[in-house]
Amino acid sequence: MKIIKYPHINDWQHLIKRPENEKVSLHETIKDVFLGVKNEGDTALKKYTLEFDKVALTNLHVSEQELTEAEALVSTELKQAILQAKSNIEKFHLSQIENKKIIEIQPGIQCWRESRAIEKVGLYIPGGSAPLFSTVLMLGVPAKIAGCKNIVLCTPPNNEGKIHPAILFAAKTVGITDIYKVGGVQAIAAMALGTETITSVYKIFGPGNQYVTAAKQYAQEFKVSIDLPAGPSEVLVMADSSAHPAYVASDLLSQAEHGPDSQVIFLTTDEEILNQTLDEIHTQLENLPRKEIAKKALNNSLGVLLYSLEECFHWSNIYAPEHLILAIDQAKKYIQNIENAGSVFLGNYSCESAGDYASGTNHTLPTHGYARNYSGVSLDSFFKKITFQELTKEGLHRIGNTIELMAEGEELQAHKNAVSIRLRSN
Repeated sequence: MKIIKYPHINDWQHLIKRPENEKVSLHETIKDVFLGVKNEGDTALKKYTLEFDKVALTNLHVSEQELTEAEALVSTELKQAILQAKSNIEKFHLSQIENKKIIEIQPGIQCWRESRAIEKVGLYIPGGSAPLFSTVLMLGVPAKIAGCKNIVLCTPPNNEGKIHPAILFAAKTVGITDIYKVGGVQAIAAMALGTETITSVYKIFGPGNQYVTAAKQYAQEFKVSIDLPAGPSEVLVMADSSAHPAYVASDLLSQAEHGPDSQVIFLTTDEEILNQTLDEIHTQLENLPRKEIAKKALNNSLGVLLYSLEECFHWSNIYAPEHLILAIDQAKKYIQNIENAGSVFLGNYSCESAGDYASGTNHTLPTHGYARNYSGVSLDSFFKKITFQELTKEGLHRIGNTIELMAEGEELQAHKNAVSIRLRSN
């Protein structure tokens, strides 16, 4: 981790840059895979799975027998943990259901908005070095609450052609049965275009590596929407003298272990806390099974000493972190200082892992600075909003002249006539 003390504000923009991966030929690879899936369907999916994942598949669809076998492989303790997390996620997302509000704009003019579930959605669940079965809950639970009729789940198989049992158990618990052993770019292409086996969808959700992220963005060219640009995971921890260095270090490392392209930022106003946290990072790192991955992420990361919390919040708002942890005294007092963040964790006991798994909030969040203009996944992400209006004779008379004048001003005579003909007939 690079340590910087009291940098001048003119240098911040350079310092907050995320690590960039090599993207040469990335677009061409994605384009070729999409074309292959479009032309060859399931055959292409099996070919690319063999090429990229080194697995020869006979069947793409996960069978009922595989779901049953997977359930038996998940420990009772983990099953209970998944069920508790599911319950909390359901509770939080159920609270987001909006009641219809009919607004009387003027006498005789009523307007309102109603939600309709997106009929077909696709969920991408990473399953490589870390099988993210928690993401099944984060995406599957709100999709079910919204009432999406068709939910397709794609996740890469292991070298034996199997899906991690916890992913399958989580999917079964949520009620998802259309599960396919397909990962990477080919999975996104399959959900966008459809094949003989996999139904095309209207919106694709889920995190992934740079290839998956770029593939989701390319899928939009085929009239498919996506949840948000979700790239490498990141966290920014802000600390004052009240912070616990061991807690801060554990939060930083929990993000660093995601992948070598993850980034962690530590901002503090207390030099002693900075030094103690660095010592804790070195101590805790040695006991992590994924320490080599975390070390690479730490090479892309910063520890920054600043003069004040005001400067810390200014830095954070420019950076727009996916996760923001406020390890500061009376953290709630500073909520209004936050402009850009995917999800915020207040106080020394609100570890980011809680949001990742079981507190109830959604962990599918904007990264790479997209928190400036994107929200994390919520129940709304699975809905379309349709507006309605109803005008009576009185209502049209009240605004008819306004419509006529505006239509005439825009030289759209037919628009004006649609009102005039009604007014003359009454």
